[in-house]
Amino acid sequence: MNENQEDQQEISPELENQARADEAEIEQEEPFDPETADGDTLLAKYRELEDELSETRERVLRTAADAENFKKRLQREKEEQTRYANESLVRELLPVIDNLERALEHSEVGADQGGLLEGLNMTLKGFLDTLTRFGCTSVEAAGKLFDPNFHEAVSQEESADHEPNTVLRELQKGYMLKERLLRPVMVLVSKRTSQQDNATR
Repeated sequence: MNENQEDQQEISPELENQARADEAEIEQEEPFDPETADGDTLLAKYRELEDELSETRERVLRTAADAENFKKRLQREKEEQTRYANESLVRELLPVIDNLERALEHSEVGADQGGLLEGLNMTLKGFLDTLTRFGCTSVEAAGKLFDPNFHEAVSQEESADHEPNTVLRELQKGYMLKERLLRPVMVLVSKRTSQQDNATR
């Protein structure tokens, strides 16, 4: 089914009901004979037809606007679907990247595993480069004020060196796919120290 057919299905019931109402109204009217009608009757009939024409024009314009809006909505939905077609695949890759980063973080460089660490680094870089090409980027959080739109607070820690609700550390990376948040950053957030609380009492 093409878009024109879909538009007709959306609009035709309204037009059909209006057409039936117009037909019923016409059937109830008395026959009009311009040959025998006087001037006042002709003028009244002219104004009546003018009003009907204006109403018909407005209905046509509304119908055309509805059809155009419907086509635009379909186009937006199609573009949105294409833009985020890889979302499910990217989500599946995030835990793999987490595991690689944890493995590198807890590994100790030694003569017997230098090659292994280099391989892990190359694998991780390959994954991250691929995600970047698809429009997936990490969310920066450390040192910024906590933002519930992008951050998920896991715990709080007293800190005299930071403003309250400052992200002290990222516990798990968050990612964006273009303008859409795939996963919030899990963070450790600062709070006022006990001494600061006592000083303000």
